[in-house]
Amino acid sequence: MDLFEAFRQNKLPKDQAYIVSSFVNVNTGYTIYEVICYANVKAIYREGNGITFQSSGKKLFILIEPSSYPYKAIEPYLRMKGDQIPFRFRELNMHTAKNQTKIYIAKKPTESMSSFTVTQPIGFNVSFIFYYMDDLYESLNKFFELSFNQDAGVPQTDVKNPAKEAVNVLEKLMNFKSEFTD
Repeated sequence: MDLFEAFRQNKLPKDQAYIVSSFVNVNTGYTIYEVICYANVKAIYREGNGITFQSSGKKLFILIEPSSYPYKAIEPYLRMKGDQIPFRFRELNMHTAKNQTKIYIAKKPTESMSSFTVTQPIGFNVSFIFYYMDDLYESLNKFFELSFNQDAGVPQTDVKNPAKEAVNVLEKLMNFKSEFTD
């Protein structure tokens, strides 16, 4: 479900959910995905052009870089503002598609200790909420496969492995266990 629509309908879970946001540069095809997992929310409220969650959370970054991207030699954390993610190349796993598009997946998530804000998407950007259900990881895998292909231009034959790797990181390192549960 769309995150902001879920907020309007008061359907945001306070416990165990993933928020997946994508930021697509329509001119270059450069795409950043932010996947946030959260639990035990104290408050959720509108703030400026976003929704703020008072909760600890973990964030996974996925970066899709088309072969024509002019700044590919620059470390991702040093790139210009709209193209940055807080990682060096050595902190990312890389997949190369047949069309030379690079898919980078963070090896480990970053942590937000007290709160985080999700900005309302504009243009082709999206923010979805994935509820904790039995088929959660299958749904996330299907979402990534479709989005990597249709939104970021990765050939269909090259989306399965990166989508599976992203979901594996979510399951192993961002799965609502340990510090998120009692």
